[in-house]
Amino acid sequence: MLVSFGSATLVVSDTAERPLTHWSLPAVMRLNPGTTPAIFSPGPDSVERLEIDDAEMIEAIEAVRGALGRAQPRPGRLRTLLTLALLAAAGIAAASLGPDALRSQARGATPAAQRAELGARILGHMQARTGPACREARGTAALARLRSRLGTTGQAVVLPAALPGPVVLPGGIAVIGQATLARYDDPAVAAGELLSARASVEDPLDPLLRQAGLRATVTLMTTGDLPAESLRDYADRLLDGPVPVPSEARLLERFARARISPAAYAPVRTERGQDAALLLTQTPPEGGAVVLSDEDWIRLQGICDL
Repeated sequence: MLVSFGSATLVVSDTAERPLTHWSLPAVMRLNPGTTPAIFSPGPDSVERLEIDDAEMIEAIEAVRGALGRAQPRPGRLRTLLTLALLAAAGIAAASLGPDALRSQARGATPAAQRAELGARILGHMQARTGPACREARGTAALARLRSRLGTTGQAVVLPAALPGPVVLPGGIAVIGQATLARYDDPAVAAGELLSARASVEDPLDPLLRQAGLRATVTLMTTGDLPAESLRDYADRLLDGPVPVPSEARLLERFARARISPAAYAPVRTERGQDAALLLTQTPPEGGAVVLSDEDWIRLQGICDL
């Protein structure tokens, strides 16, 4: 049998895709929570049973059921129909096209302002563990000049800690660790950290949604927000690792575009157990401008000194 989502219903069909029954999603019950295969029933008095062992389908059904339970009508509020419509659309994407389609739909529906807010909240959780972001005035000015030299957009933040690697948060916030700046004596390393952060993922919202799961993704689509625990858990992962890492080829493209030799960044990748051979053998670009002046590099290294 095949299982899919209809308009606020769970549709059970035969292998020829002929519908056999429609279950009302608000009434669907799971008879064995926490056990696989999951057994669902269309209601407390029904003798019908549906056994599902596909983990992604189970998670999709549970996500929709959970969101429907939170969207029960309240006096004076006319939002139930809209919530059900959004849930049906999310359910169809998850069941018919898979979790990737649901995440893609959620990413496309999340505006820039909401992405920036999510990124800021994740950064807040990171700072709760590392301490406040480094903001010494001259170091901050040097960081701004480095961003301008690289031609990158979005905020760049230095945290007073050793990170598993540079990361980029929703809203385009690049985060690097001060320990790396202090360890290496070449501004190309700082450039490499910022370039690596932005090259690590196509969409910074995607790894967040992958970790948060389908239930949180449905919540984002229906409420425009993610649970606080999802953001906190993601911040912990970025601090503890592993973090997304760009391929050498992708990183080389960023260095070439910025007209910076990648050789100085190779030891950083090597220390983290990442491929770096191509970075060492790449011919330095001709006519490349200085990454940072010596004075600005010293100021950037001291960005956490207050």
